[in-house]
Amino acid sequence: SFPELFEKKNYELRIAGGAVRDLLSGMTPQDIDFATTATPAEMKELFTSAGVRLINNKGEKHGTITARLHEQNFEITTLRIDVVTDGRHAEVEFTTDWEKDAERRDLTVNSMFLGLDGTLYDFFNGYEDLKNKKIRFVGKASERIQEDYLRILRYFRFYGRIAEDPGDHEPSTLQAIQENAKGLAGISGERIWVELKKILLGNHVSHLVRLMYELDVAQYTGLPLDGNLEEFDRVTKNIQSLCPKPMTVLTSLLKVKDDVTTLDLRLKISKEEKNLGLFLVKHRQELTKAGGPEPLRPYQDFIMDSREANTTSKICELLKYQGEEPLLRAMQQWTAPTFPVSGHDLRKMGVSSGKDIGAALQQLREEWKKSGYHMDKEELLSCLKNL
Repeated sequence: SFPELFEKKNYELRIAGGAVRDLLSGMTPQDIDFATTATPAEMKELFTSAGVRLINNKGEKHGTITARLHEQNFEITTLRIDVVTDGRHAEVEFTTDWEKDAERRDLTVNSMFLGLDGTLYDFFNGYEDLKNKKIRFVGKASERIQEDYLRILRYFRFYGRIAEDPGDHEPSTLQAIQENAKGLAGISGERIWVELKKILLGNHVSHLVRLMYELDVAQYTGLPLDGNLEEFDRVTKNIQSLCPKPMTVLTSLLKVKDDVTTLDLRLKISKEEKNLGLFLVKHRQELTKAGGPEPLRPYQDFIMDSREANTTSKICELLKYQGEEPLLRAMQQWTAPTFPVSGHDLRKMGVSSGKDIGAALQQLREEWKKSGYHMDKEELLSCLKNL
């Protein structure tokens, strides 16, 4: 196993960052990153001579080597110090000092190392903070933020993941965020969107987004200047448990379709996300359930009339937005029925001109829709005779 390779050469190897946080919280980490005192050159030498496959992914100048072992990728990064930072990326130099490496990480809960023998190396009280569900920057908040302004959003994201109560922030942290918020203007939309999506699906989302407005963060992340916070509160209350898409949650802040375009200009959201946003803004008010025994009918009619492939999934997002859980479950069970009559059937009945066939099909489709899509081929064709 590769830890033995490191041990043989007396290089230290420990699990680092997010994986340690997850393990200590009793969660299975998504991926396990390692940190080591070995330099990239030494690691390459080590792995190559042991016949381990290396994956080239341009991480090397930052000190990261990716090894492929047992169908899994392992990222191993040399301990490092940031020499120059410009608020977006850093130039690094390598070190063998574990504390110096921990010092340049963003939050205390992300700054711990775990030895493979189970020893915890925790220079900034991260374990204490994790147990108390506290989110704090390592050292001075303003320094950490100025190294990479995206850390403002990472603060909100981890707050939504770990903190117990909304409003449990250190005033000095909030002040540092407010004073540095405009630094986010220089961060690419793609990086901002990755963080925002995670915030939108996390806990305390309504509190955190409100805070983003209060601290002047919102305007630099593509959110509308006058976001509809009342609607956002209302929608986020019941949507969390319904597994919405991030865009569905976000759309409740948007008032008009131009807000979707503005958002897209800043964040470069995907085409699918943009279309979903436009769809929800357009239909959230007037496409609602019917009274009576068939509440789903308006949604089903909409899907049946639609000529697009993914309408059903958009309608499901609309139902989540509207907080219609029972209807959502019913919609997820429903399959759009296929119209049972074809032009071929009509030819057999002696309708010959294309124009007549088109008109007859149109009329039958109307009848079929009126019946709630229940009429079968026989009933429809006998209906045609009466027409």
